[in-house]
Amino acid sequence: MSRLGAIILAGGASRRMGEDKAAQMWGNRRAIDHVAALARAVGAAPVITSGGGDYGLPRVSEPVPLSGPVAGVLAGVARLAGAVERVLILAVDAPTIRAADLQPLLDVAGPGAAYAGLPLPMVVRLAAIPTDARDAWPLMRLVAHAGLRLLPLQQASAARIRGANTPLERARLSRAAGLSGGHPRPTDHPSVR
Repeated sequence: MSRLGAIILAGGASRRMGEDKAAQMWGNRRAIDHVAALARAVGAAPVITSGGGDYGLPRVSEPVPLSGPVAGVLAGVARLAGAVERVLILAVDAPTIRAADLQPLLDVAGPGAAYAGLPLPMVVRLAAIPTDARDAWPLMRLVAHAGLRLLPLQQASAARIRGANTPLERARLSRAAGLSGGHPRPTDHPSVR
């Protein structure tokens, strides 16, 4: 059994962003590819996505499309049960997050951890997922009921961890990360290479 797997939540409607956040180009890679590479870099295997889109990674679908992030978490946990002990849960809209941002969460023993005020990313032991958890729960309720330790969020990493839900947030994060990223350039698309 692998110790750590990862679920990338990619099932939202991206209404505030105006386009599919998972497929957006950040530099020369899609957001989903940045997040998946980060999960692998911190030792997660397997790495799956939760949501309706097919991004070329193993995926699970929520029982009811667009039913919320906890529905995506529960679908992913059901898929990974028996294969991993812990799961790293990441948001697709945080493609500039770094391994150093995740390390404090990964280092916590017990049920797991999240940052105070931000439910994602989180690391949770599958055994800590409440059996009465429901798809419609807010993520913070899942965090509380799983008994996750809340770590202080460092100001320097807050924007990366929070991610980008609007074009303005995306532009700021792209600039801060040194990525071209307002809109994809024609040469950023894999079919042009």
